[in-house]
Amino acid sequence: MARIAFQDESAVVIIGSGAGGGTLAHELTRRGIQVVVLEAGKRQSTETFSQVPGEAFLQLTWLDARTQSGDWGVAKNFPTLPAWHCKTVGGTTVHWTAATPRFEPWELRAKSTYGNIPGTSLIDWPISYQELKTYYILAERRLGVTRRDGVPGLPASNNFKVMYAGAKKLGYKRVHTGHMAINSRAQDGRGMCIQQGFCVQGCKMGAKWSTLYTEIPRAEMTGNLDLRIECMATRIEHATNGRVNAVVYRDGQGREQRQKARIVCIAGNGIETPRLLLLSDSSKFPQGLANSAGQVGRNYCHQIIGFAWGIFDKPVHSWRGATLAGVIEDEVKNDPSRGFVGGYRMELCTLDLPTFPLVGLPYGWGRDFASIMENYRNIAGMLINGEDMPRAENRITLNRDVKDAFGLPVANVHVDEHPNDQAMRKHAQAQMSRVYEAIGAKRVVLGPTPPATHNTCSARMSADPREGVTNAWGQTHDIPNLFISDGSAMTTAGAPNPTLTIVALALRQAEYISREMKTHKI
Repeated sequence: MARIAFQDESAVVIIGSGAGGGTLAHELTRRGIQVVVLEAGKRQSTETFSQVPGEAFLQLTWLDARTQSGDWGVAKNFPTLPAWHCKTVGGTTVHWTAATPRFEPWELRAKSTYGNIPGTSLIDWPISYQELKTYYILAERRLGVTRRDGVPGLPASNNFKVMYAGAKKLGYKRVHTGHMAINSRAQDGRGMCIQQGFCVQGCKMGAKWSTLYTEIPRAEMTGNLDLRIECMATRIEHATNGRVNAVVYRDGQGREQRQKARIVCIAGNGIETPRLLLLSDSSKFPQGLANSAGQVGRNYCHQIIGFAWGIFDKPVHSWRGATLAGVIEDEVKNDPSRGFVGGYRMELCTLDLPTFPLVGLPYGWGRDFASIMENYRNIAGMLINGEDMPRAENRITLNRDVKDAFGLPVANVHVDEHPNDQAMRKHAQAQMSRVYEAIGAKRVVLGPTPPATHNTCSARMSADPREGVTNAWGQTHDIPNLFISDGSAMTTAGAPNPTLTIVALALRQAEYISREMKTHKI
């Protein structure tokens, strides 16, 4: 691994090592570019992953203080945890469930497709589907996605078989074990999935793709990566000409360090990325970096999530098998006659027994609650993953009344649900209930909205600098050597789980950065 001097002004500094940051680091280093990656968390491995649910949660989860506001259910049910993502090398690719669907072509033209929806800030993506598709194919090969490029799908678990039977009763056609970044056969130096379940605790087999044991080690092998763990970026500095030139961070001992940079790429998740931009205000940029249009932190999307649990007379053992390896895609369409625009997927879901009552059930204790828990082995589960509408006031801001361990304002997550979001969730939970009822469920229980795992669009791409933070390459409109390299740069959320799109955009961005560096444009 490289050792890059603090005063080395030639390095690219990447903040975050997840799907965007880790992929970008590998792509740049293999092209001979010196890279420093600052990762706020520790480095785990397949040997150190805990499979005890509570231990795994504490081992991997970003638990730094945050606040939240708005009328969404998360603010009521999970007041101290608006989002569930990772603080570790590999970022959220360590605990993700590895579902990797693509955007539909019309989802990239959200404003053109849906029209003027009052109360939203919809715009079209500044890139075409055909161009994105090129990088989807590259990303799918990199991740080893099932049911693409000849890779077989994962086997059908009992949980999927229940979903499949009910879906077919309702006439659904697009029902399968999903496009998953989990090895259905040994490949890429990693073993195949052994179907032990509970993917969110870290895959001890390494069958699930994660930058922790793919992109980051390969970047290290180039000799061009300086990975610094337990290093929390607190500020990005700039020269008098407005170009960024250094990242200030706290190391594992709490000491303040300053790393010079030629280019800075932020990949800190849809909450921490805008927070860092806002924390980096100056006399030249009084609203924070890349925020001349006041767009940083706005348009935050988290996708529409909601559980449905079918209780049956016989055991399902839903925890056996990959957590999300099953999907109904027939509702991924734009059909306003349903009462909303945009589409959603119905995806398999299961929760471990300790987590199930905390996250997956309506709150309240008593005999009815206990009866649901007693039926745990007989429960099948799925959730909706749907497109939420961007809103200018759904945003990440700084809460200056609450400070983190370094005395800095924490992020506040504000979400007021749009009526379109509420109508979509209602429709989806009704359809999921019908799926289970069609095959004899004795009861269907609808769960609450859990903490957000898909945090996107808070520093979005836009063709018009007044409507977003970056151009089509994730390069900020205001500062040419400052890039956004995670889901924050997505223009709209769409209905697919976002990781494949984040990786595809990172592959594309790496090509652009390397070209611009060679021609000395940045």
